[in-house]
Amino acid sequence: MKNEEDVLILAIESSCDETAAAVVKNGREVLSNVINSQIAIHTEYGGVVPEIASRKHIENINPVVRMALKEANVTLDDITAIGVTYGPGLVGALLVGVAEAKAIAYAANKPLVGVHHIEGHISANYIENKDLQPPFIALVVSGGHTHLVKVEDYGKYEIIGRTRDDAAGEAFDKVARAVGLGYPGGPKIDKLAKEGNPEAITFPRAHVDDAPYDFSFSGIKSAVLNYINSAEMKGEEINKADLVASFQKAVVDALVTRAIALVKECKMDKLAIAGGVASNSALRAAVKAQCEQNNIKFYSPSPIYCTDNAAMIGSAAYYEYVAGVRHGYDLNAIPNLKLGERI
Repeated sequence: MKNEEDVLILAIESSCDETAAAVVKNGREVLSNVINSQIAIHTEYGGVVPEIASRKHIENINPVVRMALKEANVTLDDITAIGVTYGPGLVGALLVGVAEAKAIAYAANKPLVGVHHIEGHISANYIENKDLQPPFIALVVSGGHTHLVKVEDYGKYEIIGRTRDDAAGEAFDKVARAVGLGYPGGPKIDKLAKEGNPEAITFPRAHVDDAPYDFSFSGIKSAVLNYINSAEMKGEEINKADLVASFQKAVVDALVTRAIALVKECKMDKLAIAGGVASNSALRAAVKAQCEQNNIKFYSPSPIYCTDNAAMIGSAAYYEYVAGVRHGYDLNAIPNLKLGERI
């Protein structure tokens, strides 16, 4: 199972509403990946309630870690180091994972490696794409983040573009709520959009004048809400499938055009997508098509590795570990941790 030179990371992820643990070998081989999702609980409230998320993490964390070790058929003795997300995310949720990781590291006398959540999302691409190595461009799209990142090396990142307001996933959730689809918005819009005409309604694609690679999604969200209000005031019926398909196309266009332009400007030939919204079928198809047209190699994780999971944290932790990164027992949750920031 484990050679002397193998590095086995026990990874923990609890930044939002998934309690997750995984065992990852040498950064690319997943031996186990256990995820306890709280979606059913938070759906009742139309979004994640931080206090409830934290409490559920406390209940779930020990069983999830035990299950990850059991499924990987290893014990703590076999583990090389403990990796954990320490930011960004919900502070209470992060604290549960960080406290668990510190306790295990102390009790088992193992090194502790803190991981940036976005670095985890980017590293998810290493799991199934064994040939992928930096440098490349990563388009990270999730509920809380929309970034264009130049991955210069393992653990070395430069953020070239970011959202100025709402993240793409946030816009999906808000529009889904406005049209009555409920939470979580992303998958529900993706499904309904397949029945609609993406050319039915023209929504704005915002450009940030002084920053060509930055994003802005509050304008399109407002445009959708205005369209709904206007139709309701006139007593017109709204074709929800057309509405969400047109909204989705506007968001996807904004993401894809910038990502492809950046790859070209950086004279690279590799583009990876990551984050929860990277599992959106329209986004994946559009990026793939544009990459093929422009002779760019396209990388994407399977949907299970797009949403929050610990396998991606295990992959990122491996590369941090081999680079010599170690954290002390004073490691703390940092809800607004910047990518590339070393604590």
